[in-house]
Amino acid sequence: MSTTAELLKGAAELFPGEVVTSAHVRHFDLPLGAGRFALITLDNGHDHTKPTTLGPQSLANIDAALDQVEKEAATGDIVGVGVTGKPFIFAVGADLKGVELLKRHEDALAIGKGGHDVLKRLANLAVPSFAYYNGAAMGGGVEIGLHCTYRTVSAALPAFSLPEVFLGLVPGWGGCTLLPNLIGADKAVSVIIENSLNQNKQLKGKQVFELGIADAIFEGADFLEQSLLWTASVLKGEITVERPLIDRGEAWDQAVAKGRFIADGKVHGAAPAAYRALDIIATAKNGDLQQGYDAEDQALADLIMGGELRSGIYAFNLVQKRAKRPAGAPDKSLARPVTKVGVVGAGLMASQLALLFLRRLEVPVVLTDIDQERVDKGVGYVHAEIDKLLGKGRINQDKANRLKALVTGVLDKAEGFADADFVIEAVFEEMSVKQKVFAEVEAVAPTHAILATNTSSLSVSEMASKLKHPERVVGFHFFNPVAILPLLEIVRGEQTDEASLATAFGVAKKLKKTAVLVKDAPAFVVNRILTRFMGEIQNVIDEGTPVPVAEKAVEPLGLPMSPLVLLELVGPAIGLHVSETLNRAFPERFTVSPNLKAVVEAGKRGFYVYDSGKPELDPEVAALLKQGDTVLTEDQVRDRVLDAVAQEIGLMLDEGVVAEAQDIDLCLITGAGWPFHLGGITPYLDREGVSERVNGERFLEAGVASVPA
Repeated sequence: MSTTAELLKGAAELFPGEVVTSAHVRHFDLPLGAGRFALITLDNGHDHTKPTTLGPQSLANIDAALDQVEKEAATGDIVGVGVTGKPFIFAVGADLKGVELLKRHEDALAIGKGGHDVLKRLANLAVPSFAYYNGAAMGGGVEIGLHCTYRTVSAALPAFSLPEVFLGLVPGWGGCTLLPNLIGADKAVSVIIENSLNQNKQLKGKQVFELGIADAIFEGADFLEQSLLWTASVLKGEITVERPLIDRGEAWDQAVAKGRFIADGKVHGAAPAAYRALDIIATAKNGDLQQGYDAEDQALADLIMGGELRSGIYAFNLVQKRAKRPAGAPDKSLARPVTKVGVVGAGLMASQLALLFLRRLEVPVVLTDIDQERVDKGVGYVHAEIDKLLGKGRINQDKANRLKALVTGVLDKAEGFADADFVIEAVFEEMSVKQKVFAEVEAVAPTHAILATNTSSLSVSEMASKLKHPERVVGFHFFNPVAILPLLEIVRGEQTDEASLATAFGVAKKLKKTAVLVKDAPAFVVNRILTRFMGEIQNVIDEGTPVPVAEKAVEPLGLPMSPLVLLELVGPAIGLHVSETLNRAFPERFTVSPNLKAVVEAGKRGFYVYDSGKPELDPEVAALLKQGDTVLTEDQVRDRVLDAVAQEIGLMLDEGVVAEAQDIDLCLITGAGWPFHLGGITPYLDREGVSERVNGERFLEAGVASVPA
């Protein structure tokens, strides 16, 4: 049997680039004469912008600190042991860069076992142990605290989570076993499964306390001081921590069943992590901790050696790193300042854009439209949304008044845009309408002003072609709902100059959007892929495959919603319009479905009705459908759809629509909500063998988003 030290030494050798966390031990006398205390501080030597992580050498350092305090506890030299973090950070879990490097199941098993062996020691000391969650705590950081006897949390703590399931792992250093035994299975399922699958939702300090994860909560300013005072009171017996009895009966089974229902709704059985976590939570019902830890080790090793986790880490890196350094973006020093924004249009999309520019840039924003009623409605929408933020306590009255004063509406573009630096149009998706709008804006806006279009599928170059200064036109394609989806496709027209492009990227950054540079090609990235995807579903329905079979065929991808529910969200008329645009550009691959046309002409908002609470095919739509007699199986439909998507992505990369396959994945994750466990789409196509079947090669090199050979 390898010792913990040997396990960690072996793992450290596999991961030479680890940012190592130290575990400093210092001693002092507690207040109230409670006795001598040892405090372990986790610190990687960097400021809060580089959060503390737990790689193998970091765990070895914690192990060594525990060697010291264990002896002191055994000899009665100390009355307790505390663990805290550097300013603003407790610890954010295992270092994923190390996980990516693992090639063998036994090495993956060593990571799980090594973590357990170290952290279990906190629970087995001869004196009580205390975790002081002073700042961000995630994954393994949260689990350090779960092994302690007591926990306190800072009211200022901004982010606390067990995000493993989101990435394709399980909380494997005690999370799945200890949390349900501490707060009950139902609350644990919410934290481990529901929050994770809900785009990695974070808890704040107050929620950590209310859930019963922490025993006490203190203000951030003197958090450690107050925690130590509380610790002294606990050790002296002046404070007794009462914890609720855990229901180990039917409530536990119901919580696990609820978790399975949530997982089915989110990933449809397509990603194993949530189900493995739920199996361990189910096992933990008997309170046998070691059995739970062994199950965690096994699950961790299996998942580390699986494709979903590698795709999850790849997706995480895209969103955290690539998104911050967009490929092909010009030098930011070329960007011009934006001190006033104009919005052409005052409909829902234009009003959402006005609100976003107003909140993020905090500069004057002016809307225009064809009549006063529309203008008033647009400004009214923005005011109402600011009032909602005020009502929720997200902004104070002073800020609300200031923001409202910055947004205005006028009919006269000359009056509104004469001193604007950035004007974006969100008018009807028709080339002649957009060209007319840009001609009007160019006549009145300053010569340096950027003219941006929120077109979803039309040519930016053609839109700019009749202007005196086409070099300042740029595509600025947002996704609906604007406040939620992070993606912004920035489209470079044939004549767009570097300064205009740099300004567009600068604005995108201030808007806190994920900007991806795309070529001026029909429907850009997301809409082109989704239209090909949806088009193939529509084709098999038109040819004769029943609607439920076509819909169910793509469930194994674990997409956020089925294709026809997505069509309903986008709007059948917009879906039809984009398919017509792409059919004109690429008639051999993009079809215009006669059935979709009939649905739009009948004024239907979608294929389904929800009378029973569940989507059911609308009888009126069913009556409109004219189908052939070619009926495919789910597997055949899925192959057709994936082959079409792989072909389209291959062609887009050949055309240079984006720099690399990574940008396609980043677009689908941030613009269409495609799951992390797919890594967007290209890792999935590689993993399923579709890329090679269709294009003769993988999109990504082996070892990128997959287990290294």
